[in-house]
Amino acid sequence: MKAISYSRYGGPEVLELGEADDPRVGPDAVLVKVRAAAVNPVDWKCREGYLDPVLQAVFPVIPGWDVSGVVVRPGPAVPEFSAGDEVIGYVREDVLSRGTFAEYVAAPVRALAPKPRNLTFEEAAGLPLTGLTAYQVLNKVLGVRRGETVLVHAAAGGVGSVAVQLAAHLGARVIGTASEGNHDFVRRLGGEPVSHGEGLAERVRGLAPEGVDAVFDSIGGDTLRVSANLLAPEGRLASITDPEVVGYGGRYWFVRPDPQDLRRLSELAEQGVVGVHVSETFPLERAADAHRLSQEGRTRGKIVVTVAGEADG
Repeated sequence: MKAISYSRYGGPEVLELGEADDPRVGPDAVLVKVRAAAVNPVDWKCREGYLDPVLQAVFPVIPGWDVSGVVVRPGPAVPEFSAGDEVIGYVREDVLSRGTFAEYVAAPVRALAPKPRNLTFEEAAGLPLTGLTAYQVLNKVLGVRRGETVLVHAAAGGVGSVAVQLAAHLGARVIGTASEGNHDFVRRLGGEPVSHGEGLAERVRGLAPEGVDAVFDSIGGDTLRVSANLLAPEGRLASITDPEVVGYGGRYWFVRPDPQDLRRLSELAEQGVVGVHVSETFPLERAADAHRLSQEGRTRGKIVVTVAGEADG
């Protein structure tokens, strides 16, 4: 099969298109024909070696954890899916080895859920990692409840844009930080936008004088200090980027595969509660360009790599 891979840590230039062995499908796995794979910041952080202390790389590494595609063959211990089923998945292994930037991926059943029927393959590919992150933080870490005020940082990004939609669905008032050019986008998601940068605390206090009940951080650094000072009494703080959040009385969260959570996200997408904004798509052979764009950190929504289907030639 064709696949993107890298044989050493480095910049986008280490990504190469070539031939790789077809995946072996274990008893609890499903062979998926990849139609699209989303790019996430963790992909280029893995590629540059930042996660080497916690994730061993078995070179050559095929990057990518998000996928949407079609089941080719389920393993013998998988009654949940059949050939031809359209699925989405957060396919993260315990090592960096065989990811989703390829024509096929062997995905453990615990990583999969039915694809939302109302989303394109490109949109659906952008849901698993970002959606699971937002869903788990809001529900399992912050415990957001109806009537509360939630501050979501980077509200126009991949995780933030889903978090705004989910928090609004939970009945919360959502304040979202974003650049001026993304304010209308945040409003359409259901949030009240405020600009990043100097004076952020004053702008948030202008909207929530009593403080916010929960903060969803995806920036880290000084943003954590500012966020901690914006909390109402008994307020909660969570970060998905900076473990130092613990020092501010908050919790750090690294998303994990969960088939029940992913199925719930698929249902919410079909109900129109959650949508995925795809800012740009790249064919598989231009995966390096997709990584470069992601690394710039200014993307609205998701960047997606597409893999041609049989009907596409």
